[in-house]
Amino acid sequence: MTLEYELYWSFRSPYSYLLMPRLTAFEAEYDVRCVVRPVYPIAVRTPEFFDTRDPLWRAYFMTDVFREAQFLGLPMRWPRPDPVQSGAGGDVRIPQPYIHRLTHLGVAAAERGRGLPFLAEASHVIWSGEVAGWHEGDHLAGAAVRAGLDFAEMAAAVDADPARYARKVHESQEAQRAAGHWGVPLMVFNGEPFFGQDRFDQLKWRMQAAGLTRR
Repeated sequence: MTLEYELYWSFRSPYSYLLMPRLTAFEAEYDVRCVVRPVYPIAVRTPEFFDTRDPLWRAYFMTDVFREAQFLGLPMRWPRPDPVQSGAGGDVRIPQPYIHRLTHLGVAAAERGRGLPFLAEASHVIWSGEVAGWHEGDHLAGAAVRAGLDFAEMAAAVDADPARYARKVHESQEAQRAAGHWGVPLMVFNGEPFFGQDRFDQLKWRMQAAGLTRR
């Protein structure tokens, strides 16, 4: 029996990027299905969240994410450009030219049954530092092709009806909170939330108890 879990995921989250190789390997090795539900990052959903962080929060966060990338053996550079743009003083309450379309492309990929491969390929392009200007040229199109998608068709659908994709994202954000958390990456299995890339082993353990089998 194929076991399913939901994945709430953001293109701006370094921890979401760091989790992807484990999730793709998991689905390749075990009889599981990941229900991909992209969401907007906290910086866009609730920018006031960062107004109340301790001044040490950002310094530790930056230390931790790059240390974790080294620990996992994954290349990482903060995206250029950042998927969430900021103005004076780091204010993100400004027009966002990238993150909404990126998230909508993730929704479209999921609707076409290739959500996990697209998240893996696109996040590598954005976060690995292996390309300059992930938003330019055919970088995202190449990620879509590697994920088994027709990028031109998918992008045309997203650009033709952004309001529809925004509604899908908001539905996922509501479901995410109903599942018991607001952050990413969040995995939910049988109604139980597992928050953070460091909870993957617990997710797998819980699924093994539920009858997880190898392919």
